Amino acid sequence: MAIGERIRFIRNLRGMTQKWLGISAGLPEKTADIRMAQYESGTRVPKADQTEKIAEALNVSPAALNVPDIESYVGVMHTLFALEDLYGIKIDEVDGEPVIRLNANSREYSKMYDMFKAWQREAEKWRNGEITKEEYDQWRYRYPLVEAERTHKRLSEKRKAPK
Repeated sequence: MAIGERIRFIRNLRGMTQKWLGISAGLPEKTADIRMAQYESGTRVPKADQTEKIAEALNVSPAALNVPDIESYVGVMHTLFALEDLYGIKIDEVDGEPVIRLNANSREYSKMYDMFKAWQREAEKWRNGEITKEEYDQWRYRYPLVEAERTHKRLSEKRKAPK
């Protein structure tokens, strides 16, 4: 899904108009809706600084907008191959089914493990009914910002606690 499609998808989830999002992202009111329509249609691609402003207006991580091309099964496979090369993701088998897992021998293992555990915890909360699908999606679209906020909050509480 291209960046424009992600912007449109999340904008619609948030119930925003193109004009409102454009203005919130710092575009001139007169052309905000036109520019957002161009981004969403793919006729223009926002530069990195504009992508950050759009992400901030949507209350998501910029990474949630910049996803790889996964429009085809072949594109998905090559994305997975790249993840294998770069981050030690590996294909394996569990109970006769193919699964994707972390390679414990990878130099990226500890970083990826922490991220996967955070994802697993949130997915488990959703499956167990502890959080709604919307809350789960909010976590996914704001990752890693939401994790940084949680860490900051825990550290603040720890500092305030009597010793």
